[in-house]
Amino acid sequence: MELKLLVTAVLTALMHTGIYAQSDVCGSAPLNKLGTKIVGGEGAAAGSWPWMASLQHNSEHFCGGSLINNQWVLTAAHCLNSTSTSDLIVYLGGNAAVDPNPNAVYRTVSQIINHPNYNNETNNNDISLLRLSSPVKFTDYIRPVCLAANGSVFEAETTCWVTGWGDIAENISLPFPDWLQEVSVPIVSNSQCATAYNEISNITNNMMCAGLDEGGKDSCQGDSGGPLVTKTVSKWVQAGVVSFGKGCAHPKYPGVYTRVSQYQSWINSHITNNQPGFVTFSGAARLAYVPVSLVLSIFSLFI
Repeated sequence: MELKLLVTAVLTALMHTGIYAQSDVCGSAPLNKLGTKIVGGEGAAAGSWPWMASLQHNSEHFCGGSLINNQWVLTAAHCLNSTSTSDLIVYLGGNAAVDPNPNAVYRTVSQIINHPNYNNETNNNDISLLRLSSPVKFTDYIRPVCLAANGSVFEAETTCWVTGWGDIAENISLPFPDWLQEVSVPIVSNSQCATAYNEISNITNNMMCAGLDEGGKDSCQGDSGGPLVTKTVSKWVQAGVVSFGKGCAHPKYPGVYTRVSQYQSWINSHITNNQPGFVTFSGAARLAYVPVSLVLSIFSLFI
């Protein structure tokens, strides 16, 4: 009986990490070698973030996004002033946003779906879906990210990564060859974030925040719409969408992101076929994940 209870408890814990709930594709990044290394404000290795998308007008990058299945990209509503798809291009699979690359593909956009309750004054519900004109083929350089499911918990200090082709400092553009940048930032509690933004903006439950108290690491102009991700045992999960902030990397003012887990139903209502992979992330369980190899070792003790 004790063994059965142990097995049930361990397998239940593993299932909550999303190991058995997701496809073999979402959230996997075969070329990502970060492990637990902390890197801030540096060029990302090619293929490290295979879901990363560049939104472009006339071959010029203006916002980021994330591939969530083979034909849909998640981004921020404030990146799109209208639902016109004219001259809108999505670039996937490359590290230099405007450079030809054998691993990269371009797609036009057939549909833009902004959240119906997006408010451009409060930044609430700052989320949008883009339907690509045709599906993309998954490679080591092009893969979808998993999305945080409804009920996910991201505790303060949870390490996340944000990527983009935006400014490297306020009013300082990313220099040629426009190499994708990556930076690690910890989650900041909504209560702490709300105190910081008290006189600037209302931090709602549809938002989440990440950054250092001393500043110095952050997303910036041009990074909007890009993903804030963290990792379970084996899957990269998108927690947020770059939304807004007070300048870039100011002390005491973390970046503000749209909380993806609040929008699972809305996303699935528009993507009815080949729905994105959703993972229930629990900050409390983050330090208690049990590798499958350890589970097998425990079993062997009772055989």
